[in-house]
Amino acid sequence: MTKVIDIAKAIEEFAPLSLKESWDNPGLQIGNPEMEVTGVLLCLDVTEEILAEARKRECNMIVSHHPLIFGGLKKLTGATPTERIAAAALKGDIAIYSAHTNLDSAFEGVSYEMAHMLGMKECRPLEPSPSGTSCEGLGVVGIVEPTPKLEFLRKVKEAFAVKDLRYSAQTPGIVVRKVALCGGSGGSFIKTALASGADVYLCGDLKYHDFTGYGSEILLADIGHFESELCSRKILCRAIRQKCPYCITYFSECEHNPIQTLV
Repeated sequence: MTKVIDIAKAIEEFAPLSLKESWDNPGLQIGNPEMEVTGVLLCLDVTEEILAEARKRECNMIVSHHPLIFGGLKKLTGATPTERIAAAALKGDIAIYSAHTNLDSAFEGVSYEMAHMLGMKECRPLEPSPSGTSCEGLGVVGIVEPTPKLEFLRKVKEAFAVKDLRYSAQTPGIVVRKVALCGGSGGSFIKTALASGADVYLCGDLKYHDFTGYGSEILLADIGHFESELCSRKILCRAIRQKCPYCITYFSECEHNPIQTLV
């Protein structure tokens, strides 16, 4: 019999809560730790559609990368999606757990998974965690087979299923040998990527002035927040199955990028 607390322990053994950023709110957000788990639905974001899918699949636990509750709830009136989801989950006995920046900083966490998707080798953290080991921290830097700039960008576009890849147009026609990357919002690590000697820096949510300010010094590519972190579901699934092999897990089938492009 697998309980909610067993799933939480499995994830936290892989991605300890001590690795989280100070502003973050990972862990068990809703539910009884002692409740028996009938199935786990894995997703990036907890939405009302995800909650409905969990009910349909008879999953009484949702495990997400992004926390449903960030800054705390002061009321439950149903005025916002977060309030409605929280109230419905409580009423329906559905537990909600998230592993966010602790999963980002874990060894073989989000950025490491991204690196594996690109065939990177000799990987190490871009920004080592002060509270972790030498292999824990935010972002990853490593090497790839020498690849011309546009060929490398096409490989990135295919690996992460990016519809519209944004990159720095002013970067010279370089050959990519060393890559730095970070899942999600990683614009603050551009200088760190430069200091690492990387030829390219990949992440999501880069700003216009990131491109104008640093594009001539390093190849910048914005693959999208959603696209960069969707791999978190695979990592969470592996962590759960390793410790709770008989627990039923599903990837959400209704999850979609909340940002669409009008062509």
